Amino acid sequence: MVGDLITRCLLMVMGYAYPAFRCFKSLEKRKPDNRELRFWCQFWIVMAILTVMERVADVVISWLPLYGELKLVFIIYLWYPKTQGTGYIYENLLRPFFMDHETDFEIELQEWRSKAWESSIYFIQNFSDLSQSFYYKFLENMTDQAGNSSSSIVKKGKKNSTTPLSPTSVLTLFKPGKRKK
Repeated sequence: MVGDLITRCLLMVMGYAYPAFRCFKSLEKRKPDNRELRFWCQFWIVMAILTVMERVADVVISWLPLYGELKLVFIIYLWYPKTQGTGYIYENLLRPFFMDHETDFEIELQEWRSKAWESSIYFIQNFSDLSQSFYYKFLENMTDQAGNSSSSIVKKGKKNSTTPLSPTSVLTLFKPGKRKK
């Protein structure tokens, strides 16, 4: 447990904080070196892909012994000046793959973006319709109760005939796929 905590802290420092600081330093130089900037851009691309892959595969591989330590060694390999594994992984694995499939990725991202936009518009419209109808139902119920309570005060002995807003009446407001236009 303590070893896992130490490994996670080292991963945060060696995998994100130190490379971010080195990237900052290379950006803020008086005359930035293009090779160094290219290296750090490649590093962050590799780290982003590694993070996405890890989220997917973490369930399968995280139980392996020394998984965290091996990941730490791999991240240090990526940025260590003598090995500069980022350059090797980017140039030999990622760049050829992305160059071959760049148009496919662009098309898929465009489709996802349009589907996400359509879905968000649908849910916003549905939410506004539902909240408006719920609000009107609530106001109607409140005015009915206020009207009946004042009339029951005037007409003593008469029973109040309004029913409060019940959970089943609230649920009838939420009908998926059916909206008023």
